[in-house]
Amino acid sequence: MARQNGGSARQGFGLFEREAALTAAEEALDLLTGLADEPPWPEHVPAPREATRSPHLVAVRTDTPRPDGPGSPRPGGPDTSRPGGPDSPRQGGPDTFRPGRPGAEPTGRSAVTRRGGILAYAAPAGLGKTTLLAEIRRRAGARGCTVLSARGGDQEQRVAFHVARQLLQPQLAHATDAELRERLGSWYDIVGPALGLRASGEGSPPDPQGLRDGLDWVLTHLAVRRAPLVVVLDDVHWADPESLGWLAAFAPRAEELPMLLVVAYRPDELPDEGVEFTGHRSGQRPLGLAPLTSTAVARLVRDRVGAHADDIFCRDFWTVTSGNPFEAVELAAKVRDHGLEPTAGGAHELRDLAAALKGSGLVTRLERLGPATVRLAWACAVLGTEISPQLAGAVAGLGGEAVAECAARLREARVLAETEEPDDPLQFVHPLIATTVYRSIPAATRVALHGQAAWCVVDAGLGPTAAARHLLETHPEGDPWVVNQLRAAAGENLRAGAPDAARRFLARALREPPIADDRAAVLFELGCSSLLTEPATTVNHLRAALEEPVADPALRHGIVYRLSQVLAHSDRLVEASELLGREARQATDARSRLRMQAEKFMWDAFRADEPESPARSRRLTALADRLTGRDLTERYIIGLRAWDATLRAEPSAVALRHAERALEGGLSWADESRGFEVPVLVALTHLYADRPGRAEELFAEGTAEFESQGWRGAHLSFAYTLQGYIRYRRGRLVEAEDFVRAGLRLAERVGPRTPAQWYAVGVTIEVLLARGRVEEAARIADTHDFGEPFPAAVTFPDSQTVHAELLLARGAYGGGRRRAGRRRPPPRPARYAQPRLVPLAAAPGPRGGRHHPRPGPRHRAGRGRPRPPVRGALRDRPGAPGDRRGLRALRAREAPGGVRRLARPVTRRVRAGPLPRRPRGGPAPHRARRGGRRAPLPGPGGRPGLRRRRPGRGGARRARGGRTASSRAPPRRHRHAHRA
Repeated sequence: MARQNGGSARQGFGLFEREAALTAAEEALDLLTGLADEPPWPEHVPAPREATRSPHLVAVRTDTPRPDGPGSPRPGGPDTSRPGGPDSPRQGGPDTFRPGRPGAEPTGRSAVTRRGGILAYAAPAGLGKTTLLAEIRRRAGARGCTVLSARGGDQEQRVAFHVARQLLQPQLAHATDAELRERLGSWYDIVGPALGLRASGEGSPPDPQGLRDGLDWVLTHLAVRRAPLVVVLDDVHWADPESLGWLAAFAPRAEELPMLLVVAYRPDELPDEGVEFTGHRSGQRPLGLAPLTSTAVARLVRDRVGAHADDIFCRDFWTVTSGNPFEAVELAAKVRDHGLEPTAGGAHELRDLAAALKGSGLVTRLERLGPATVRLAWACAVLGTEISPQLAGAVAGLGGEAVAECAARLREARVLAETEEPDDPLQFVHPLIATTVYRSIPAATRVALHGQAAWCVVDAGLGPTAAARHLLETHPEGDPWVVNQLRAAAGENLRAGAPDAARRFLARALREPPIADDRAAVLFELGCSSLLTEPATTVNHLRAALEEPVADPALRHGIVYRLSQVLAHSDRLVEASELLGREARQATDARSRLRMQAEKFMWDAFRADEPESPARSRRLTALADRLTGRDLTERYIIGLRAWDATLRAEPSAVALRHAERALEGGLSWADESRGFEVPVLVALTHLYADRPGRAEELFAEGTAEFESQGWRGAHLSFAYTLQGYIRYRRGRLVEAEDFVRAGLRLAERVGPRTPAQWYAVGVTIEVLLARGRVEEAARIADTHDFGEPFPAAVTFPDSQTVHAELLLARGAYGGGRRRAGRRRPPPRPARYAQPRLVPLAAAPGPRGGRHHPRPGPRHRAGRGRPRPPVRGALRDRPGAPGDRRGLRALRAREAPGGVRRLARPVTRRVRAGPLPRRPRGGPAPHRARRGGRRAPLPGPGGRPGLRRRRPGRGGARRARGGRTASSRAPPRRHRHAHRA
């Protein structure tokens, strides 16, 4: 690349000593557009990161993905590796061609090699990041790239998805509603409100992770359809948290797309959400920008002021500005405007001119322009970026002509940037000037201007969300209008997928404060906004709402339902059940009381320590038999009756009859006020009643409903996990592993030791053990801390049993590591516990003989009976036989999957045959005699059994009337359940 000279600077880009930064950008654009030299490695091998030409660019090849490649899903499994799943367009492909060349045509895979990546610039304020990014945008456009750009704003940090809208809205805003629906597909209702393409409608809001997946999908499609794509982000440190979190999570994917992501930020102001751009993950440090040297400043002075500037003046110029490009350019303009001669005689005036560029000097210079001009500058600083002249005049209290005159003065003073048209949005020359002007506003005046801005924004029809960010800066005054605007803005943000922004607005509304009749409603909305992110805070808000005098019964019941859900999902099932029971006794409406009873039945069904399970079953049976299923509440109760019949081992026809009754009117999986637990239990009822096909259909419907609502967190994790569990029980282990791994990836994003993760980890371990991959299952268990303390809720499969199976598979028969903490309460009686799990694809147990692994130390001869967890799991597992004699009666087709492995040492003992009968009047041969040593039991691994008595003793016993060994029936030989 040619080095920058004075001529290029005169073309509008004052870039001095930025050759290294521009060289890195040129190399990145070469890699993106395919103009770089072909790498020396084979085409089918991805390029290593260290092989890229720039040490600051993370780049990989994008022409390698194939539909049947390693990244594609197996048949029947979900695909969460790419946005949009299997319907996403291919990332790169054989039809790529060199852009920006007339007449260029696709010539196949070997014609162009495109590689994307991330290019980051980190430097303090005023070192030329904005000018550098403008030059990169110009060069990318000249190469035929599609350029998307956005900029964070100091005043817009609290506006959710402000940066995301700047990036994507211009690419989609020109399309009609029908075209948007066609282009966005199922993401239209999820992504549309967040990008401002449609109003947020009623219904359940998408969770933040689902919305991020939708934004990923949109940006991926743009990168593939309009490749090569260059995304330029300026002032990333001022980006709103929602946009910054999404872009930071998406950044690694830029390495796999024909897309270059260029960002610039101040390193000391970058929030935690943007840590991806610091290079900590990739190991590629961002490029820094150093102050200009005296030589570069001298070139700039002679370029902007005059070629006759002497060396002494240039050296003093560099000393005054400290090499800061922003200050150097502004000071050069001041020197030119004041007609100062660039000689040694005029060098002493440079300090006075430089003092007026920033801080108090800028404020003093601004005040000389008149009060009306100052008010307009204040109004622009309060409004932020892309300021409408009419809106700025309304905030400042100026008419149209006064606004035009004041704006012209501000442009002459180099406070506002030049515009092409009078009605173009107003913008400050540099963010440093905007920050200085905003901080110069007196505190009381600044608060009043924000209040005035909120009124003007609402009157201009920009909506409550645009006004809410100004209301956050005002003082509480008990104004109902402020409360209403903040509540409306919170509702829009919550339905758009920004619960954190909604929580900020509602917390401010609570401080206003609202009137007594609205306080409970505000607390309820505040609790709902923090449901997905801070469950403990949600509990506090909802409990406070219940303590308020609530005049509306529907509002109180809604608070009770939501509070019980949060408590149950926080593993506090006892508190949820007690709350519903207490409120049901106080309810006066019959339908509300019935729903509270249904909710209580549901959470009690998940309790592993329920004290009155038989009584609950009787009450549920009597109630469900009287209901007809006319509404959702009645169908939920009937569905719970079907699950209870499964738990109580009633005939499968009874359970299926109630399950079909519950499904006749429909069961919603994505009803936010109901939850998805009952539809899941109805589907599992079909599974345990030997109807796995019907169970798969129900789970497929539920998964589609979750995805249509944008629920990509715990709900979709449960759906994928349980679909994998169904396939595991049907013997389709390859598909089962695909589903459970997809569910585990989603559960990891929800949080550690959550119910979704317990389910996902447990089923994943089961599948891996069935496939014989013990070490991989152990790694997953250790990574996710799968062990004590176990959850108090019932899980499928049982967490304790899965943990014990893993211990046995690893040869740790002695109990493993103990962890301090709460122990799981004792289970309910076996006949009321969860059904026995009989996986059809369980791996057969090892045969006896020399190939059997050595037994654990606690099963060796002379060490007594096996100790927990083996003995405890056999005894305590719901649905397991109560003793070893019960194991002897099991058939291979009846043995539970967990018991099958846990009972391995015991079943081998049974296989060895019955013990010799105890001689009349003598001690049992397998018990230790007084003062002697205990005789060993036949242990696992095919060790020899007990020594037989000598034949000669039989004659002596026959003489005494006893039975001989030969007169007894031969010992029964039991076929092992797992023998091939």
